[in-house]
Amino acid sequence: MAIDDPVQGPETDDPPARRPGEAPDTATGADADTGTNIGADTGTRTGANTGTRTGANIGTRTGANTGTPSVWSSLRPLVLRLHFYAGLLIAPLLLIAATSGFLYALSFQAEKVVYRHELRVPVGDRTLPLSEQLDAARAARPDGTVTSVRLPAEDGATTRVLMSTPDAEESKSLAVFVDPYTAEVRGELTSYGSSGALPLRTWISELHRHLLLGEPGRVYSELAASWLWVVALGGVLLWLARTRTSKRALLTPERGATGRRRTLSLHGSLGLWAVTGLVLLSATGLTWSKYAGENIGSVKDQLGGGTPAVSAALEGGTGGAGGGHEGHESMPGMEDMPGMEGMSGGDVGIDLAVVAARQAGLDGPVSVTLPTPGTGYVVAQTDTQFPVRLDSVAIDPANGTVMDELRFADYPLLAKLTRFGIDAHMGLFLGVVNQLALAALALSLILIICWGYRMWWLRRPTKDRKLSAGRAIPRGAWRKVPLTMLLPLAAAVALIGWFLPLLGISLLVFLALDGLLALRARARARTART
Repeated sequence: MAIDDPVQGPETDDPPARRPGEAPDTATGADADTGTNIGADTGTRTGANTGTRTGANIGTRTGANTGTPSVWSSLRPLVLRLHFYAGLLIAPLLLIAATSGFLYALSFQAEKVVYRHELRVPVGDRTLPLSEQLDAARAARPDGTVTSVRLPAEDGATTRVLMSTPDAEESKSLAVFVDPYTAEVRGELTSYGSSGALPLRTWISELHRHLLLGEPGRVYSELAASWLWVVALGGVLLWLARTRTSKRALLTPERGATGRRRTLSLHGSLGLWAVTGLVLLSATGLTWSKYAGENIGSVKDQLGGGTPAVSAALEGGTGGAGGGHEGHESMPGMEDMPGMEGMSGGDVGIDLAVVAARQAGLDGPVSVTLPTPGTGYVVAQTDTQFPVRLDSVAIDPANGTVMDELRFADYPLLAKLTRFGIDAHMGLFLGVVNQLALAALALSLILIICWGYRMWWLRRPTKDRKLSAGRAIPRGAWRKVPLTMLLPLAAAVALIGWFLPLLGISLLVFLALDGLLALRARARARTART
């Protein structure tokens, strides 16, 4: 994300000394790909390097400049100007997103420490029935209505009973933590979303998503996600197209470099390593954004990639005793289970609903959604570790039969990829490994942005350094692009701008402001001539 300004003259730092036998590097100053480059937008090369590269001056070309030189030389000023302005104006939003994302990645482990009393208990001799644990939670919070239960994922973990309360915010519920061995209530905390985020992680998540501003604040995160892939891919194109004396300099910082050249080397090499993760973060973040997310969801539905859901609707639309369950057969062996005597036409209870789900193949950690009028129990696996276990079944509360089942293996491919992508973005897919990777990626983005701003600062004019900053890339870059390339490029940008509305709107705002500044500059020039 280079906030770079190669327009100005060569940097004052001396170039690194060459090793014996090494070809001389013709690249100096801000643009190692252009020799002594006067004005990235002028398309002209001056000095000894006048359009042809000979002998040792050729260096090693890698990456983006694999087509004809005229194609890249015409596109480069446009990519450079876009990269410069996008990095300069959008980088603050990306810096906020990266910093809060870094904290979020660490919050999973922090929760285990901060809320250890609620989450962990001594392992007992036997686990009490879920019905007793629910009774304890209801007694502790008689004003709440139990909606679902998360069973302990391991020995020594508490049962999490989720309740709706009159004062609960949207997408949040009250979590009552119950000791599964003694039915002691260990505490209660607010729980958010399907991941069950507790207050610490919820606060960081909301900072990351909308700056604690609610719905209006989501504009910030969608803007950041919309531009992240543009800035990242543009930077990679510029980095790959540079002339370098060895391929090693493509992937690692340049040895012996100083000043701005060293900063650029750090910025570019780290950006190349991080670009895949940054693009994936951008894509997955957009899937649940407000405006672009709606378009992405619409395309998924049209392609048959919507996420399916198990059907828990009861026949006749009623629940409870005698509620339209005629014709259902009991689960095999149900009549022999403890507590089933006299349960025909009633509610088998949460314990036997879990037994039915286990018999249907749902092993590992599960959550149970309690019946509401017209629906049955829904038991769903919650194991996001690879290989994932995310099957779900609906259980008839009258007799414990499996009314419907949904296997993750039967999800459409797009639905699977969406689930993997979102879980990976949230640090759920591979547990601690996923969270450490997210933290490393967020830290990389923070460094890339800081180095980008530092390059911009180092390119400021030498006079009056305290008040000046690096000049922008000259206007008119689009005029260098041949019409046969410009028209398809404009059509592609228009299509992307329509699909990602905040990207398109912000780009139009940038262009409008740039046009106004150009008109003002021309007016001043005419005034100066007169």
